Amino acid sequence: MSAPKATPVRVGVFGLLGSGNLGNDASLEAVLGYLREDHPDAVVDALCGGAEVVATRYGIPATRLHWYRGEYRTASRAGSVVAKGAGKLIDVVRTAAWVRRHDVVIVPGMGVLEATLPLRPWGFPYSLFLLCASGRLLGTRVALVSVGAAAIGSRPTRTLVRWSARLAAYRSYRDAPSRDAMRAMGVDTSRDEVYPDLAFSLPKPVTDVPSGPPAGPVCVGVMAFHGGDDDRARAEEIHRRYLDGTIRFVRTLVEEGRPVRLLTGDRVDAEVVAAILDAVDSPLVTAAETSSIDDLMKEMAAVDTAVAIRYHNLISALKVGTPTLALSYAAKSDALMDRMGLGAYCHPAREVDADRLLAQFRELEERAADLRKTLAERNLAAAREVKHQFAALTAALFPYTVHSNTQSQEHDHALREAP
Repeated sequence: MSAPKATPVRVGVFGLLGSGNLGNDASLEAVLGYLREDHPDAVVDALCGGAEVVATRYGIPATRLHWYRGEYRTASRAGSVVAKGAGKLIDVVRTAAWVRRHDVVIVPGMGVLEATLPLRPWGFPYSLFLLCASGRLLGTRVALVSVGAAAIGSRPTRTLVRWSARLAAYRSYRDAPSRDAMRAMGVDTSRDEVYPDLAFSLPKPVTDVPSGPPAGPVCVGVMAFHGGDDDRARAEEIHRRYLDGTIRFVRTLVEEGRPVRLLTGDRVDAEVVAAILDAVDSPLVTAAETSSIDDLMKEMAAVDTAVAIRYHNLISALKVGTPTLALSYAAKSDALMDRMGLGAYCHPAREVDADRLLAQFRELEERAADLRKTLAERNLAAAREVKHQFAALTAALFPYTVHSNTQSQEHDHALREAP
């Protein structure tokens, strides 16, 4: 008599996915690719910010993260204040009911344990806490996979983030500063590992590599940047300095006859693109329309060099081997650039100095050929490490789903291959 067929594992993915941030969606794509490869029988669905987008684009069932549809709008009237408050209570039940239907919930990458951009405690930190608390109470394993973290000044936000991390069944980080930050916030990280960002597992588009000394197009990734959660008092000053410096940089390239391609990473960045196009009125400046990480990588691969601020714009450029200068607004950018061998090419986004930025850019271009070789080597290492991450995730969360010696040997091989 044949053995009974195993029940498919039920996997949920959770986060601000499908909400317009291409970096978040890149992390989702990486995890879905892993599940298709290593756990093809898994039943997958999502609880996320952009449920309709996720369901349409990725073909998995998706549920809205919040009951109240106006969650991301400022509540100014009494009715909206009451509705938003009621939504917070209703979401306790909704989140727990969703978690209960799963064996495993994965939070794929993203900076879910940081506040390097403006963040209210009762927004996503509260939602993440509900997820992790529900998982612990209901026996569903919640995994924070290659996530970003940073020191948090706001006590309510810090408390929610700390308890979310403590309640998770599995944690790994996308860089060492993230793990250090959680340790400093009182989380035991002795068993937590560091791996590269999940986007390094995504396939690279096939394109022609520019040859010869850089003299052609430049990608400039932009962002609606106003500082972080602790910078609210001088947010407009920070934004104006960033925008003015970026405009001066773009204008100088145009005066030298260099085509400039403006890239975004989130739909909110459109206002910055419009400001640059208005200030630098030239046919040499164009704006790309991107809807995925693959679009970003194709744009980055088609240019000689890049300057970028958003984290996953940086990853897109580095992954395709394009020499890149980072406008860095958080430790995660510095750590990424250092990991990829370009640590000398970071410039503070809060204190953009157009003259110094141009000087760094000139040096970057002078070393472009050598830097492309360095990036090729570092990308191979990063891809191996992400394979190690997925093998470790399977061992931690799917211990009863490996049914053949062949699959076990594949996981052992991935572990041996990782540096």
